[in-house]
Amino acid sequence: MAGLSMSSLAISSDEVKDFICSSCEEQANAEFYCKTCLKLYCGKCIQLHDKWFKKHSAYGRNDMKKWPVSKEVEEFLLKCEAHKDHKIEMLCDDHSQLCCTKCAFNNHSQCSKVTQISELTNWQPTGLEGLSVELETVMGEIKTLQISQEASIQSLQRTYKEHREVMIEQMCGNLNTYIDECDNNSVGTSGGNEQYLKEEMCRSVLSIVNEFDNITAKELNEMKDEVISIKGSVTSSVHKCTSLHSDLLQLLEIVQKIGDNKELCLIASIKCKHIIQQALTLLGKSGKVFKVQGKSEYNVRIPSDSVTCGISGICALPDGQVLVTDYNNKRVKLLSQQYQVVSHWDVNAYPQAICLITPSEVAVAVNTSYIHEIQFITVNQVKLVRGRKFQLQHECTGIVHHQGDIFVTSGKELYKYTLSGKLICRLYKTFAYTTVYKCAVSHTGDRLYIISYGQDKLLTLARDGTLLATFTDLALREPSGLHVTPAGQVLVCGYWPYTVQQVSWKGESKLATLATQEDGVWNPRSVCYSSTTSSIIVGQWDDNILVFRVE
Repeated sequence: MAGLSMSSLAISSDEVKDFICSSCEEQANAEFYCKTCLKLYCGKCIQLHDKWFKKHSAYGRNDMKKWPVSKEVEEFLLKCEAHKDHKIEMLCDDHSQLCCTKCAFNNHSQCSKVTQISELTNWQPTGLEGLSVELETVMGEIKTLQISQEASIQSLQRTYKEHREVMIEQMCGNLNTYIDECDNNSVGTSGGNEQYLKEEMCRSVLSIVNEFDNITAKELNEMKDEVISIKGSVTSSVHKCTSLHSDLLQLLEIVQKIGDNKELCLIASIKCKHIIQQALTLLGKSGKVFKVQGKSEYNVRIPSDSVTCGISGICALPDGQVLVTDYNNKRVKLLSQQYQVVSHWDVNAYPQAICLITPSEVAVAVNTSYIHEIQFITVNQVKLVRGRKFQLQHECTGIVHHQGDIFVTSGKELYKYTLSGKLICRLYKTFAYTTVYKCAVSHTGDRLYIISYGQDKLLTLARDGTLLATFTDLALREPSGLHVTPAGQVLVCGYWPYTVQQVSWKGESKLATLATQEDGVWNPRSVCYSSTTSSIIVGQWDDNILVFRVE
C-alpha cells in the first residue's frame, strides 16, 4: 500500500477531498479501484483498463470498502491529538481515551488498564456498521440546532427594536397629550396667564423628556446590554455547532472509505463515538450519570434575618458566585465562591424563583396576593444592583430563561414572555394550583420541564407546549426543585421523602438517586448545578445549603 501511486485524501477542517486518478494527466477524481493493478481510475481511464485487462476486477464507489486507505487518512486517524508528532498506539480503559506512548507515560501511568490497539483488535469489535447512520442523524440534529440558534439571534434583535419603538412612541404620546391639553386650556386666556401657561408647558415637556432619559433610556440600555451578551453566547454556541458539524462530516466521509484495516477501523470507531458524545452533550442529550464524590454544608443566615431561611431558588454564576432567593426573609443573597453571604437585596414580595439572564444578571420571580412581577438584578463584583422590572397579570411561582425567551409558571399555567416583558403565549394549562409549580428548559430550548407539586409528577413538554412525557416515582413526592444542566441532565428534588434525583433528558425514567435524608438532605426546595465547580447545590427550608461535589 505504501507504494500505491495516487494523490489520496487530503484531510482538512473544511472537507475531505477525493481520490485522484493514478493514470491520467488531468488529475481527475477516481471512480474505480483495481485491486490487481493497485491503481485508481477515472471514468475515462477505466474504459482503456477494461479493454486491456478483461480479467481484472474494478470496484466502483459503491464498493469503496474495498478501496485502499490513503496515507493521509491513515495519518489523520493515527495522529495523537495532544502530541501531533506521535502516533496513537494504546487505549486507556479508565478514561476511554486513545493515547500515544507520551500520553500513556505522562497522563495514564496510574491507570488500571492501558492496552495496545493491536491487542484490542483480537477481541473488541472493529466494525463501523451503524456508525454512518448515527453520524448522519447527529449531524442533522446539530444543523437543526444551529438554525434554531440563528433564529434566536434574529428574534432577540427584533424584540429590542420593538420595545425601543414602543418606549419612544409612548414618550411622544405623552408629549402630544400634554400639548393638546395646554392648547385647550389656553383658549380665552389673557397675556399674563398665557405666559404662565407657556412656562408651565416648557417645565412639563422638560420633565417628560428627563423622565425618558432617566428611566426609559436606562431601561433600554439595560436591555441592549442583555441582548448583546445573550447574542454573544448564542453566537459562540453557533460556532460550536459549525465546528462539530464539520468534524462529524469529516469522520462520516472517512468511515465510508476506510476499508477493512482492523486497527484503523477500531480507532475510527472510538473517535466517532467520542465526537458523537460531544455532539449529544451540545444537544443536551447527555446520558452521563452524576456520581457524588463528597458533601459540604454552608450556613446562609445573616444577622438581620428575622426567621429561618427558606431557599426557594438557586442560580450559579459562571464566575463561581451563587445567588439564592430566601423566601422566608424576602431576600436575594449573593454567596461568594466559598458560599459565604457577601451581599443581599430586600424584595417587596416573596421571591419564588431565580434564573440566569447574562453571566452577571439574573431575573427573580416575586409574588404575593397583589404583587406579581419579574425583577432584574445585576451582580457588580460583590454588590447587587436593582435593574428594570415588568409586571405580570398572573401569579408567578417559577421562572427560567433561554436565549431571550422567559418562561414563567403561575401554579396552574406556563407562559412565554419576551425579554421586554411582552406576553407571547400560554403554553400549558391545568386547573389545580401547584400543578405547574416550577419550570426548567433544555440547553437547546426544544424541551421544557415542569414539576407538579400537587400531583407528584415531572412533566416534559415540547417547545410548543405539547406533553411528551410524564414521570412519577414513589421516592419523589411533592417535587419542589428543578434544574437542567447544559449537558441535559435533569435534576429534581422531592419534599417527601427528602431526596435529590437525576432523571433522563427525555423525562421518562430515573437514572440515579443522588442524595437522601441519610446524606443530610432536609426539606429540599431548590436545586442547581454549577459547571464551574462541578457541584450540585441544594437549597432547603433551613439556614443551611448543601453542596455535593460530583463528577
